Amino acid sequence: MQVEQLGVLERRLSISLPLADIEKEVDARLKRLSRTFKMSGFRPGKVPLKIVAQQYGYQVQNEVLNERLGKAFSDAVEQNKLRVAGAPNIAPKADATVPEGTVAFDATFEVYPEVKLGEVTVLEFDKPVTPIGDAEIDKTIEILRKQRVHFHPKGIAGDHGDGGAEVSAQNGDRVTIDFQGEIDGVPFEGGSATDFAFVLGEGRMLPEFEAAAIGMKVGDAKSFDLAFPADYHGKDVAGKTARFAIQMKQVEWAHQPEVDAQFAQTLGIADGDLVKMRTDIRANLEREVKKRIHTRVRERVMDGLLGIAELELPKALVEAELARQIESTREEMRQRGMKVDEMPFPPELFKPQAERRVRLGLILSELVRLHGLQAKPEQVKAHVEELAQAYENPGEVVRWYYADRGRLGEVEALVLEENVVNYVISQAKTKEVPVPFDELMGSNAA
Repeated sequence: MQVEQLGVLERRLSISLPLADIEKEVDARLKRLSRTFKMSGFRPGKVPLKIVAQQYGYQVQNEVLNERLGKAFSDAVEQNKLRVAGAPNIAPKADATVPEGTVAFDATFEVYPEVKLGEVTVLEFDKPVTPIGDAEIDKTIEILRKQRVHFHPKGIAGDHGDGGAEVSAQNGDRVTIDFQGEIDGVPFEGGSATDFAFVLGEGRMLPEFEAAAIGMKVGDAKSFDLAFPADYHGKDVAGKTARFAIQMKQVEWAHQPEVDAQFAQTLGIADGDLVKMRTDIRANLEREVKKRIHTRVRERVMDGLLGIAELELPKALVEAELARQIESTREEMRQRGMKVDEMPFPPELFKPQAERRVRLGLILSELVRLHGLQAKPEQVKAHVEELAQAYENPGEVVRWYYADRGRLGEVEALVLEENVVNYVISQAKTKEVPVPFDELMGSNAA
């Protein structure tokens, strides 16, 4: 079988198969099928072969042809030591050069490219360093307290007090109001509500609206003008001035839980030990910091590798990745309740990312091959156990990963990628750079 080079990566393979061999195999399969074939008016196994062939001949012929083509293609690929990228496009050859008594096909496909890697040692990276101390733990505890805030009516004594002498609405209070808005004396859509609750100072409402509510007490009523910004998201009211009337129905003050045994129990510390709580918070922060630093470094490493590598991209792999990304986006939007069946997903929006992912995948595969960076079982096990530590029952999480080959495969891919990153960092020029905790935690990957 002859392999023809059509382009840098594209190849064409001519495959010829003897018709006699195909017909012989088809006949043998039809005879085996006829032994168990049932049809009204005939005893089992006594249906004439001609009738069986009329019903199943085309299907059996296709099966035999596809099997023979697949084997011939695989044999040729192995014989020529080709690394095929993507599925081949196989089409019948219809020209005068096909010998009588044979069927001929052209298999067009792409091969994996040669990846030319520059010297990793020329790369330079900043490696963020973010220590976790008592200040970071205290700050995290304050965030956790705010997340568990609850509200009590001002001026009414309860288990946590009455909120103090000031009973009017202030920043940080949750207020419940009725409001009615009009523009030129006409109510507008979205301009009114009953028993509407919001926390003053959170920015949920326009500043002028919140300012009007501050200082009001339960039972107070007020009217005021509000000018909507020209770029307001509601186009019908953008740039217009509305007259609002509001009535204060409830004012509640915010109570944050004390840092005590009960608070520790809400964080999963069964015995309420505050020392153990802080230890757990530190461990969680260290895991999160490690994860974010790794994400930052990973992005820098990937960008660096893209800069020192030369390779052609197989169109088949890009198209497959493109289809995967579109389907993934479609499924994600569907799960959010969006109707996506008739929604367009222009491929050009996804193509740059698809090309980047394919390019990086080929570069990483080459580095793994050259330097033996495959994911080892003990590495995978350690990574799974580390992931499990963030859950209440780590043992169950470990079993969950190992119960499914697909889930474990995802972990293996992460470990392999981490091996590549660690290798590049070990060879490149790196400099530790202090990064404040707030800056690191306020970013995603940049």
